[in-house]
Amino acid sequence: MPTALILGCSGQDGSYLAELLLGKWYEVHGLVRRSSTPNLSRIEHLTPDLKLHFGDLGDTSSLSSVLEKVKPDEVYNLAAMSDVRVSYDVPEYTADITGTGTIRLLETLRALGMNPRYYQASSSEMFGSSPPPQNEDTLFHPRSPYGCAKVFSYHATVNYRESYRMHASNGILFNHESSRRGENFVTRKIAKAAVRIKKGLQEKLILGNLDAKRDWGFAGDFVEAMWLMLQQPQPDDYVIATGEAHSVREFADKAFRFLGLDWTDYVIQDPKLFRPAEVDFLLGDPSKAKRVLGWQPKHDFDWLVETMVKAEL
Repeated sequence: MPTALILGCSGQDGSYLAELLLGKWYEVHGLVRRSSTPNLSRIEHLTPDLKLHFGDLGDTSSLSSVLEKVKPDEVYNLAAMSDVRVSYDVPEYTADITGTGTIRLLETLRALGMNPRYYQASSSEMFGSSPPPQNEDTLFHPRSPYGCAKVFSYHATVNYRESYRMHASNGILFNHESSRRGENFVTRKIAKAAVRIKKGLQEKLILGNLDAKRDWGFAGDFVEAMWLMLQQPQPDDYVIATGEAHSVREFADKAFRFLGLDWTDYVIQDPKLFRPAEVDFLLGDPSKAKRVLGWQPKHDFDWLVETMVKAEL
């Protein structure tokens, strides 16, 4: 029975990945941050099979303690300060956890003499303003502190792979959503508001850039790609995407239309919600993942929007 450690296991991706690995008869351990109000709702259904440990990417001693205890065969680093808009408000914290935290983890593995297969959650936000479609050879041009921190983590992972022969891979994941998405992310915000408006619990929905285009997929599909990367004989970096982009406007239109509503009657655009530096168009080219990993998404955009709205209902 292989052993896996998931950092950030209480998040959207962590919960789907834990389900996947438990279904493959892994012994699965998860790292979570201790807080006065635990947020474990996404993984409560996985206990007691999922073994939880307290730790933080900002604390080397906690990482060392958990790694020595678990001795994982595979490590999935999904932990980060992952809110792009908030990263402008807390850039130093974002750089420390999302960026330097990766070095802490990789260096702790090296110092302990451990060489598990390692997955680093990279992001399409690293591409920023680079023209679409974006693939593994596209130049990075991040447009937020979050994107900058992710670029650092990406290169740190490549550096440790090349310097210490670690089986370390980057998954450059484009936007992936589900009903488990945090309510501060635009897709969940739209789905939740549409249902509340339909039920008379809310009058308006305030959004920022309606013209921003994203390559949106289903998180449950994307975590399978993470696992497939670590099953390859050689580590490498892969773009994981659907190859299809839609605007925020389209997402809102489809979500409201599913409920028999016209989104233009309820959505207000507020320039205050625009980012200081906008990312206008992200569209991934997943051909390498399809060719090497045999991976492709199982669910389309329409299914994703309808499923998120149904979950809110």
